[in-house]
Amino acid sequence: MGRVAGHRKTGTALSETVLAVLTHPDDCEIACGGTLAKWAGEGRAVTIAVLTDGRRGSQNPMEDIEALILTRRREQEAGANLMGARDVRFFDYRDGELENTPDVRRDVVRLIRELHPTIVITVDPSAWFFGDEKFSYYNHRDHRMSGEIVLDAVAPAAGNPHFFPEHLAEGLKVWDVPEVWLAHTLEPNHTEDISGFVDVKLAALEAHRSQLTDDQLAFFKQWMPTVAADAGKKIGVDAGEDYRVLRFG
Repeated sequence: MGRVAGHRKTGTALSETVLAVLTHPDDCEIACGGTLAKWAGEGRAVTIAVLTDGRRGSQNPMEDIEALILTRRREQEAGANLMGARDVRFFDYRDGELENTPDVRRDVVRLIRELHPTIVITVDPSAWFFGDEKFSYYNHRDHRMSGEIVLDAVAPAAGNPHFFPEHLAEGLKVWDVPEVWLAHTLEPNHTEDISGFVDVKLAALEAHRSQLTDDQLAFFKQWMPTVAADAGKKIGVDAGEDYRVLRFG
């Protein structure tokens, strides 16, 4: 089982809480960084949860893995701070080996029952392939598992007292999440206006320097504003982030 650790700041009302659960340090910046920065700026209490320890974020066979894990944690804290997040949680499941198991779901359900978020953001587990003949991306297993884990934790588990009843014995209460926003989707039904927040999104990503060569950073500085501009055109704004929004009950 992973361990949940992190740092906390004083927050606003639970009704304004947003929980983003992603796979690796740096994933939330790419997937939903503009949205999180915008909402944090509006006063919403944003919590970022990272499911894996990021131990495989290196091509160096001689890498000090424990040092890399610590570095990636510090980078995520720095990126979260730039986006205005109130809280960062680290589950520390092994990078590259994430599975949709009861233990992982139990951890995510516990966090949902603690925070009572009105919106949970994760990735669309049904999306496997992105891009075109010039640039393609395969949405690998850990990412897909994250989406499955979060959706299964949200519905029906978090709102049903017969899932993980030990949480109730600890004083937590069940919680029905009203909305889940799926990033990295091929079937968007909503574009969030992030005009004015693309630079924050890029700055937060740049905090993850252990993951970015100069060439990779140059790519993201060109690619991310282009993607945001293309999304924004659909709703007549300067920049956007696409989501598949699921509203429950």
